[in-house]
Amino acid sequence: MYLSRVEIDLNNRQKTKDLIHLGAYHNWVEQSFPEAIQEKSRPRNLWRIDTLKDKTYLIVLSNDKPDPSCFSRYGVEGTEVSKSYDQFLNSLTKGQHLRFRLTANPTYSVITPGEKRGKVYPHITIRQQKEWLIKKSTTAGFQILKNDEGDYSFNIVSRDQATLRHTGNKTVRLSRVSYEGLIEITDIDKFKDTLIHGVGREKAYGMGLMTVIPVK
Repeated sequence: MYLSRVEIDLNNRQKTKDLIHLGAYHNWVEQSFPEAIQEKSRPRNLWRIDTLKDKTYLIVLSNDKPDPSCFSRYGVEGTEVSKSYDQFLNSLTKGQHLRFRLTANPTYSVITPGEKRGKVYPHITIRQQKEWLIKKSTTAGFQILKNDEGDYSFNIVSRDQATLRHTGNKTVRLSRVSYEGLIEITDIDKFKDTLIHGVGREKAYGMGLMTVIPVK
């Protein structure tokens, strides 16, 4: 697997004028793997948009390395980089403490009597959005660490309603929440699966990718 990153050239509005909704970013990610398009395989790649030190990046986790010329289409020249992710995954161990970042779509479903599938609703409040992640962690192979006061060591660092345009110009808004904090690996196999396949819904549209770094 590969973890790739490119700085988005937001200072060049002519270059990035197409990036006005999540579907455009999804298309950018898809087009970064031309061989998969030719083979009509199109694997599901995780991605998200990060802002670090006043710079905005597209981050992609994929089985194959993205094509540099396609991946840099909306990027600052020379900022695209891809690194093997397998060695890092293999270095993780149960009980290890990590600092994480996750952008996700916290939701819940309500099943109406007589219906087979529930209707999905977004969590709205900060409390609901935090409780969603705490609940998710119980089946995702990690637990969120607590501080000396007994409070969970994580925060919501941003949240918004991101725009997505479907075919026919139908516009919807997706709840997008970014979390940061400290976790401990409780089940290594489940945790690796979480890193590879993501957390929650709307993974095609920039949600679900969790990245971690070891706490020294």
